[in-house]
Amino acid sequence: MTETITFHLVAPESEVFAGEVESVTAPGSEGDFGVFKGHAPFMTTLREGTVSVMHGGKRQDFAIHGGFADVTPTQVTVLAEAVEREPAA
Repeated sequence: MTETITFHLVAPESEVFAGEVESVTAPGSEGDFGVFKGHAPFMTTLREGTVSVMHGGKRQDFAIHGGFADVTPTQVTVLAEAVEREPAA
């Protein structure tokens, strides 16, 4: 069984995604980063780019326009300035 992490993607107008995912990749201000369950906690600003989540064996991408990420060993929360859902890969 694949371990999951809780992921929340929040735009100013609404929560765009909430659920259990296998991994999250995001465009940090210091470079892209990936998160799996058990990751060390940190906070970072985000640059414009793509947040990708793997859930149910499929990748889903979201274009973001800056924001912040809060990572804990069991959860990732992205507060984005704007979000656009991209087609499933």
